[in-house]
Amino acid sequence: MFNTLKRYGLDGFILALLGAVLLASLWPNLLRSGGLIHIDVFTTYGVAIVFLLYGLTLSPTKMRQGILNWRLHVVVQLATFLLFPLVGIAFYWLGGSRLDPALALGVFYLCALPSTVSSSVAMTSIAHGNVPGAIFNASLSSLIGVFITPLWVNAFLHTQGVNLPLGPVILKIVLLVLLPIVIGQILRPFVLRWIEAHITAAKLLDRATILAIVANSFADSVAEGVWAAHGLSTLLLIAAISVLLFWVMFALMSGLAHMLGFSREDRITALFCGSKKSLASGVPMARIMFGTNPALGLIIAPIMIFHLLQLVMVSMIARRFAKDLA
Repeated sequence: MFNTLKRYGLDGFILALLGAVLLASLWPNLLRSGGLIHIDVFTTYGVAIVFLLYGLTLSPTKMRQGILNWRLHVVVQLATFLLFPLVGIAFYWLGGSRLDPALALGVFYLCALPSTVSSSVAMTSIAHGNVPGAIFNASLSSLIGVFITPLWVNAFLHTQGVNLPLGPVILKIVLLVLLPIVIGQILRPFVLRWIEAHITAAKLLDRATILAIVANSFADSVAEGVWAAHGLSTLLLIAAISVLLFWVMFALMSGLAHMLGFSREDRITALFCGSKKSLASGVPMARIMFGTNPALGLIIAPIMIFHLLQLVMVSMIARRFAKDLA
């Protein structure tokens, strides 16, 4: 099983995510906010841990290697923070408004998130694309998302007569997301060797924090009865929406890269970075923006399912690109 997962760019983290959801569903009182182990105390400040580790592992040298290809960067960032959200709005107008409001919010939140980092770089490398460009764009996307994602979510909620407390939310994101990244970059020269020697432990801590947030969010939603009206049909619907969104964006990015005359390497990078969304950023940021919402588990469900499916689909595409050069 694990070999099959790795073949499609997945790992045990996917199984752990599913396990966290199952555990939260079976024993919500154990993992809910204020529950038996008070996991919410950890998740509240665990967000900062995730982004501190990101700042420590982000290589400024690799960022600089990809900085000069400005056409690629403009296309990827506009795709991530303009085209993808506009596709989300179009989906909502065409029928998404008939979804449960929390689920509709979750789908749009997915569309407004930054691009993923590690898997975009890994898949770009497998497909023999522009790896420095992927590193630069994926990393830049994470930083821009600190400000752009809340603005998009607020605009979406405003159309439904709801306003996100934008000032406090952005301030909290700056303190718990951007500031830890900056601190991580400042500390990086002094602790780089130690981090490299303990990179496995750092990744485990990062993923354990995300798992804790997921488990806590789903436990709160189960305890509040949010999932009582949502079963397998809802999960299958989210999966269908995820596949649709991915292929719409992939097709748009493919056409745009071809129209602009991108090289093969840049086209691969644009396709992979512009069509993917970040679970690692999405779950912690959701905790900040929607932390008191009992439907948080339903809101983050689309990004979890999209994350799984995007890895499978992009892995197959990357291997096809690699075979073309063989």
